[in-house]
Amino acid sequence: MRVMHGFLVCVWFVMNAGCCLGRFVVEKNSLRVTSPPELRDTYECAIGNFGVPENITVPSALISKSLGDNIKKALFDGEMVTINLDWRECLPHPDDRVEYEFWTNSNDECGPKCDSQIEFVKKGYTRFTPHYITWYCPQAFILSKQCQSQCINNGRYCAPDPDGDFDRGYDGKDVVIQNLRQACVFKVAKENSKPWIWWDYVTDFSIRCPMKENKYNKECADTVVKSLGVDLGQIDECMGDPNADVENPILTMEQEAQVGKGSRGDVTILPTLLINNRQYRGKLDKGAVLKAICSGFEEMTEPAVCLSKDIETNECLENNGGCWQDKAANLTACKGTFRGRVCECPIVRGIKLSGDGYTHCEPSGALHCGINNGGCWRNSQDGRAYSACVDDRTKGCMCPLGFRGDGVSNCEDVDECKEKLACQCPEGNCKNTWGSYDCTCNGNLLYMRERDTCIIIYLFYIYHSCTWVILISWSSILMLGLGPKLELKVTVSKPRVPNSYCTRQP
Repeated sequence: MRVMHGFLVCVWFVMNAGCCLGRFVVEKNSLRVTSPPELRDTYECAIGNFGVPENITVPSALISKSLGDNIKKALFDGEMVTINLDWRECLPHPDDRVEYEFWTNSNDECGPKCDSQIEFVKKGYTRFTPHYITWYCPQAFILSKQCQSQCINNGRYCAPDPDGDFDRGYDGKDVVIQNLRQACVFKVAKENSKPWIWWDYVTDFSIRCPMKENKYNKECADTVVKSLGVDLGQIDECMGDPNADVENPILTMEQEAQVGKGSRGDVTILPTLLINNRQYRGKLDKGAVLKAICSGFEEMTEPAVCLSKDIETNECLENNGGCWQDKAANLTACKGTFRGRVCECPIVRGIKLSGDGYTHCEPSGALHCGINNGGCWRNSQDGRAYSACVDDRTKGCMCPLGFRGDGVSNCEDVDECKEKLACQCPEGNCKNTWGSYDCTCNGNLLYMRERDTCIIIYLFYIYHSCTWVILISWSSILMLGLGPKLELKVTVSKPRVPNSYCTRQP
């Protein structure tokens, strides 16, 4: 459960000797202690969106006093204490797409460092929006030297001086203008269904237009825009006139977005990453950010990059995750996910295996015999092959005719002769074979397998209009005794040939 507490805080800005009100939220999350062994467990903690004091440079969280005392004792005893902040459950993960915002500055180096995230945007896994923090200058200070150098549009949008020197170098208003340009690049790129161009722009701009080389200006930025095929006229129109005493719609929306809504909290520090409307706290390096983004996907919907060995530990590698598997057929029900693993019967060559995924999975549906013989018994002997799998059965196994068993692990040959199931004519001689039997009849008798009887054939010929007439008579000798005499008259037409015997004379 997430617990929120709202507070009013007074945040002092360096550029203004004033006070403003903001709100922050403390949320209950979890952290995992992996060492030492006596402390290994998952503990509740609280994370706030208000940032941390400047002298704390690692991800921070509030923990209980008892846990803190135990950690201090382990450290004093020389133990190695390892604590992981677990983002996998604390971030919302409602569906198969992640929405995240990146709050940065045009002179911040995180942009190019985080450009690996472009693949998420390009492939549609995420809905990404960059943002830029700006402040406004109080009315009483608009004409001051500080506001004139740090703000645009008559004090409406301001940024701190990048080098802290008001007399030389670049000013805060230069940063605001470049922030606005980057926001407009994203707007135009998104309207053209290519939002990832923003990543290319911020990366190229940071490389080609650095402040230290005095290239952090419009001319260099326009060169980068043109090289990416973006319409420069659309960018200029979006930016408007920074010297005009009017509002800029783009920067006004940025200021409104800074104010926290619901559980998100205000954005007060840079850089800040919001994932599914929740603020991320931690390092902004590639691995940490990708893990945080991956934690925002609903389980089983994560893209492949979230399941790579650099991001996620594959729990299926150890004891197959406790799931069903068929080593002979190289099949497993274990599927690795970012949060762990699930046991789900797989789909193989378009055929769905059904079962609980833990103890059994068996093919079902048409053509299921093509997958490991449907999990059924099969064997071959003396050139004959038999299977207990039948494709027209949706599930289950059935021993073939001539066999008896469960159809899964065994099917035993049925001795038709010994059990008197066939070849029971007095004139018949029965010999059992694997999966079948052979039956021969004494004398000139002929065995008919379909009727399981011996027949007597009488052949005599009656010539009439070039036709052979064959009379066949059999005795139906069944298990109940001698049956009635039957006669079958078969007329066989002999091909006409031009000879005196079969040709009628005129």
